[in-house]
Amino acid sequence: MNNRRGYLPSYGGTPQRLPQQIVQRGPLQNQQQQQQWLRRDQVEEEKRVTSEDAASSSQDWKAQLKIPPKDSRYKTEDVTATKGNEFEDYFLKRELLMGIYEKGFERPSPIQEESIPIALTGSDILARAKNGTGKTAAFCIPALEKIDQNNNVIQVIILVPTRELALQTAQVCKELGKHLKIQIMVTTGGTSLKDDIMRLYQPVHLLVGTPGRVLDLAKKGICNLKDCTMLVMDEADKLLSQEFQPSVEQLIGFLPPNRQILLFSATFPVTVKEFKDKFLRKSYIINLMDELTLKGITQYYAFVEERQKVHCLNTLFSKLQINQSIIFCNSVNRVELLAKKITELGYSCFYIHAKMLQSHRNRVFHDFRNGACRNLVCSDLFTRGIDIQAVNVVINFDFPRNSETYLHRVGRSGRFGHLGLAVNLITYEDRFSLYRIEQELGTEIKPIPPQIDQAIYCK
Repeated sequence: MNNRRGYLPSYGGTPQRLPQQIVQRGPLQNQQQQQQWLRRDQVEEEKRVTSEDAASSSQDWKAQLKIPPKDSRYKTEDVTATKGNEFEDYFLKRELLMGIYEKGFERPSPIQEESIPIALTGSDILARAKNGTGKTAAFCIPALEKIDQNNNVIQVIILVPTRELALQTAQVCKELGKHLKIQIMVTTGGTSLKDDIMRLYQPVHLLVGTPGRVLDLAKKGICNLKDCTMLVMDEADKLLSQEFQPSVEQLIGFLPPNRQILLFSATFPVTVKEFKDKFLRKSYIINLMDELTLKGITQYYAFVEERQKVHCLNTLFSKLQINQSIIFCNSVNRVELLAKKITELGYSCFYIHAKMLQSHRNRVFHDFRNGACRNLVCSDLFTRGIDIQAVNVVINFDFPRNSETYLHRVGRSGRFGHLGLAVNLITYEDRFSLYRIEQELGTEIKPIPPQIDQAIYCK
């Protein structure tokens, strides 16, 4: 059958004429069709380019980072004995990963490997790990990950026992979260309450502070904690001492029922069990403490009379390769007197203790951290969590009275698996304390040799 253009065969075999507007396409229809094709081609091209950009950006974002020089110092298995996880394994926000790598973190330390994934599930944690093994990042990273930056309410509180540790912890949070739009505030006693009140009128997502000040702001109704779903307690053993525990427990009463509590410390007192049973629900217990002292710290004692101590210290300064040192005394008066003696001997020296003005303490802490001075004399105020990587020598000018204080003092050197040296000046009265602390910590404090090999604390 002749089926010319414009006709279709009918069932009866008679040709039927199609409607004219369907049969003949005018210039307008052709133009519209071409435009549709062009649009479709453009959309497909845009999709292809976008997917290629996404693929390349997923590979290139790391290359754009300002990563600090690699730390080539020797590290002990306190931080190297990991399962081999990477930070990217935890599905963290890209912006948070950028902050982690730009802070110089390469891969998680053992305490970070154990804590981060559990904290991200919302579970309570009781974590025990040595000083200087990365505990701060172990709770800061999940805290920053879980904050909704579009919700301008306090979502995380980090409690610490001292003002210096509050400033340091907030600084770590700011550095890790520098690519996130998260507002971080520090509040501690000894600073202007009015300034804190004014600051809380602005958005705050993460609050770092000491228990008394945070509780004071909560009681006044200025610090609204009804949306705060995570409470972190760093140096938890100190926060559960008689000095702080009542404030901490009152503060928990201001949090919502679905709050998550994370406790981190190197040592835990007996009181922690009662606290855990009362406030933590199905908590995970992480214990990475097969031994208490850091593997990288070599410990010596020098047997001296009280009147020989300054002379002995002078000898140590002349013989040791000190990058930075922290020297501990048992009282505020002795801190100032010793700092004066060290300066008279011709060595650069700062001092810090609890009776100084907060602004002065902040200045000393900041300058010492930035390397403005080689030696710092201090009281036990400075034993908690203070992380100054350059410190490779700790000297107990006065021997501490208990093993817990000793552990925290010597933990100021050998940070993050590096090598360090602890030298203890022991008098006749200290000999029993030395023996007791060795037994309680399961460690050995050896007599100081005439020459100390630099390789054991400078590698």
